[in-house]
Order: sequence, then C-alpha cells, then structure tokens
Amino acid sequence: MTDSTDPTQATAPSRRALIGWGGAGLALGAAAAGGAVAMTRTGDDVDPAGAATGAAVAFHGAHQAGIATPVQDRLHFAAFDVKTDDRAEFVRMLKDWTAAARRMTAGQPVGEGAYGGLAEAPPDDTGEALGLKPSRLTLTIGFGPSLFEKYGARFGIADARPEALVDLPHFAGDNLDRNRSGGDLCVQACADDPQVAVHAIRNLARIGFGKVVIGWSQLGFGKTSSTTPEEQTPRNLMGFKDGTRNIAGTESDRLKKFVWVGEEDGPRWMTGGSYLVARRIRMHIETWDRTSLQEQEDIIGRDKGEGAPVGRAKERDEPFLKAMKPDAHVRLAHPDSNGGATILRRGYSFTDGTDGLGRLDAGLFFLAYQRDVREGFVRIQRNLALDSLNEYIQHVGSAVFAVPPGVRDKDDWWGSTLFSKEA
Repeated sequence: MTDSTDPTQATAPSRRALIGWGGAGLALGAAAAGGAVAMTRTGDDVDPAGAATGAAVAFHGAHQAGIATPVQDRLHFAAFDVKTDDRAEFVRMLKDWTAAARRMTAGQPVGEGAYGGLAEAPPDDTGEALGLKPSRLTLTIGFGPSLFEKYGARFGIADARPEALVDLPHFAGDNLDRNRSGGDLCVQACADDPQVAVHAIRNLARIGFGKVVIGWSQLGFGKTSSTTPEEQTPRNLMGFKDGTRNIAGTESDRLKKFVWVGEEDGPRWMTGGSYLVARRIRMHIETWDRTSLQEQEDIIGRDKGEGAPVGRAKERDEPFLKAMKPDAHVRLAHPDSNGGATILRRGYSFTDGTDGLGRLDAGLFFLAYQRDVREGFVRIQRNLALDSLNEYIQHVGSAVFAVPPGVRDKDDWWGSTLFSKEA
C-alpha cells in the first residue's frame, strides 16, 4: 500500500483480502489469480485491463467512475429523499459517504469493519461483502432538481441549480409511477458481483439514517450497453444487440463533446461532471415473443443475429437510414436524425417478478449520461414519439440528476464543488 490513508492507492491485498477471498460469488469472468489489481483511471483514460479480474477501479479522478468506466454486469441504483434541514449535517453525511465509498470501491470494509469492535455497538460495516473481491465496484452520485427546489435556501444552493438540470417533459406514451420516479439525490452502484453492489447501497443508506431515506431503487443485470467496443456487444431482453454505436470510454474527444460538462457550460461546480437520465422501461415481453422475426428486425432496424443495420453485412457497418422503415428505432434514434444528439448509455436489464396478470415485469433500466439533457435525451426522446417499438415498451419510471465531477484526492468529497462558496 503506497499510502495507508488512501485505500484506493492500494497495491497489496486489502484487509478483506487477508480474511480470504474464497466466496467470490457471481463475478463474471473472474480470474482465479491472487490479490486485487489496481485499475487506473486518470482523467478520460480508462484501462479495461482489470475488467475480467475482479480488480478495483480507482475512486479518485477528474470525473466520477461509473460513467466512462467499462460497464460492469450488475447494478443497484438508489434514489434518496432528504430528511434533514441541517446543511452541516447533510454535508457531514456526504463526507462520510465519500469515506465509505473510497473504502468499498477498494475492496475494504467500511470504518472499523463488520466485527472485532465493541460488542455493545453496531459494527461499522454490515458484513455481507466480507471475503468478496472489489468486483470493479463503482459508486456514482448525482443531485436531483428537487434538492434545489426543496432545500436550496436551507442548504445555501438555491442559485446553484444548473439550467441543464431540467424537469423532463411528458413524452408520448409515458405512464410514470411516482413511486419509481424522481429523487433528491441518487447513487449508482455497478459491480460484477450483485452482492458487492447491494452491500454498497445498503451501507450508504445505513450511514445516512435520519438524514436521507431510499425513495426507490432498482436492481439490474446483464448490461445492455458497453463502453468497450472491442468486447462483444451485449443484448437486451428483446434479444437484440444494444449499444453498438455507444461512446467508448477511451474516446476522449467524444466524451468531451457529448458527456463532460465544460467550463463554458456553467455552473462552475458542474465542470467535469455530467447529467444523468434514468428511465425504467417496461417491455411487453409476451407480445414481443409472439411477433415474427421479420417484424422484429423491421422495428429495430438491425438483424437479430449479427446485429447489422438493414442492408449491411456487419454490426458496425455504417447504417443506411433510408433503407430502414421510417419508424424503425435505429433510424429515429440515430444522431443524423436528431441534429447530431449523442448520449452515453449504461443500461441494464431487469426482471421484477410478475404484474399479477401472469406477465413478466421485465425490461430495461435505461441510464444515459450527457453534457446537456436538453440537447441529449430530450431531443432524442421527442423524436422517438413515432417509434414503432413503442407498441412493445412503456416508460414507467423517470429521474434526472446532475452528476458532479470526480473526487480529486483523499481530502476531497462528493459534492464539495456544489457546497463550496464558489459554487
């Protein structure tokens, strides 16, 4: 360990590693070899070398991890509602969260750990991730419009709400559940082991007790988009490859143009951050499964096997949009149909039992990062009003968040730019 006060710089096995990593769980593609291998992240550079090893992803950086980072296979997303009026108490919680996130992403227990402390007091860590690898855990925080609306004056941030943090308009076909929408702040936990992701959210919720409460959450599996184009493109629950043209985590120029907030965009506290749109999209699986293959391919605009655009041979061939049906999904969502609008997607599949009528409650938990919500998701979603895919899907949950820049070093903390005097 190069700095005992900074667990994200660890190069030797962590305290958890010394306990033993025998129960590595469901980490996909985990190599059986040795201790945690630190995964470096400096600025826009993302090193996918540790993607299959259960390695740790660096917590510090110019941007938060979990955006351009190679997409992990599991998700636990939580939207929180604030319950305190005390600015100092809220800031203290953000600092405590940061300290816990710094340790958990390095594969270490929170605080003094899950055992060995005072028997009369609750342990600092809940313990269910003991013995597990870091599994490329990333934790990404965002602040919702309601935080500024409800607590702006009390927290001294009333004038700090970005213009780009808009309340999303109602889109054609929306059937939003208020119990699965909105949130004062959010935390996106991604990992290759579901227990590692759930452990992270659980411990942040425990630390925030009395100050915040989870309003709603979503578990996800089977990434449906990739930021590493050299890997096989993942498929969604409709069986089609998803995210073929997604922004790669190594494409610094495209990330700067479409994802990261620039100094000229304002406000200052968001420089290096991004904006997140989260949408819970229910898929009418049973109807889709009774649709002919030809119709499915016409609706999407790609073939189901190779993933090639209509009239092309290979998945990554440039789409010829005019060869597709006018209401094909790929045609309507393509940047050329939206004035160049481009977003970075990090979606996950979900299956949450049945709806009481014998139908799967399943679909896509859509996560999109962009430099400006108005020029990204809003523009694209309005153009999708005529999408023939709308017969088979419905947006049932929605939220938007301002995601601040990364935590720079061991003295920095989540939200420091917002809650500083210069915000």
